[in-house]
Amino acid sequence: MTDGVEPESSDSLRTFGAVVQALREHAGLSREQFAPLVRFSKHTVASVELGRRMPDDEFVELAEAALGNTGALRKAALHLSRQPGLAAWFRRWARLEAVALSLCTYECRLIPGLLQTEAYARTLFVNQLPPLGDEQIEAQLAARLERQRLLRERPNTAYSFILEEHLLLRRTGGTQVTRDLVDHILDLNELRNIEIQVMPQVREHHAGLDGPMQLLETPDNKWLGYCEGQRGGQFISDPKEISVLQMRYARMRSQALSLDDSVSLLRRMRGVL
Repeated sequence: MTDGVEPESSDSLRTFGAVVQALREHAGLSREQFAPLVRFSKHTVASVELGRRMPDDEFVELAEAALGNTGALRKAALHLSRQPGLAAWFRRWARLEAVALSLCTYECRLIPGLLQTEAYARTLFVNQLPPLGDEQIEAQLAARLERQRLLRERPNTAYSFILEEHLLLRRTGGTQVTRDLVDHILDLNELRNIEIQVMPQVREHHAGLDGPMQLLETPDNKWLGYCEGQRGGQFISDPKEISVLQMRYARMRSQALSLDDSVSLLRRMRGVL
């Protein structure tokens, strides 16, 4: 969900990005040549260099190795403790999202941030309590829209989403916002790397009653988890706990509507909005 906000300056991100770009150009590398060395796409490299994306630890180490091991990036990275528009508890997960091989998300409270339209996200921010100022709202919205670029910039990452049917029946933001949201979800579902399933309202057995969850596979094939509540998030790395979450997510995939049936339901819902 990550609706909490700490609007902060992005000067450190821009400075780090400028150092990366300067060292890359000094090494005579184009973004296309540099990207595979740090296991990012050229578009993601551009986002880092422009100060729009927080690099993870692996990026820093791989970039250092590719650019001469000067130590400049490691030192600059020490000041990257803040990221505009993202709640403090979510930043670590957001950095992992940017390099994940697989990402599985179950939500029962609201449409996941990666699938939201701008209008839907703005509705959430405008109605947040305590109220946010205009600058805070814009910072959160910009961060969310930037995160959504992952879906198209990382075509080799497999994204799985399980959404509760009632999230759309609630009509958050009004009928038009919901209609546009359904259209957006249907469009994203056309991408080869995205699978979206709907959990029907009536379901006698449900493995996700303990709440929302996210599971993520890192580039070195390690699985991590994340669960979020009202005012914070829990990062999970214990293999035993990950095993439980994986078991529950697998069961929910079998309990939710199939991919084709989910699309059919979404289209029917779109027709009556």
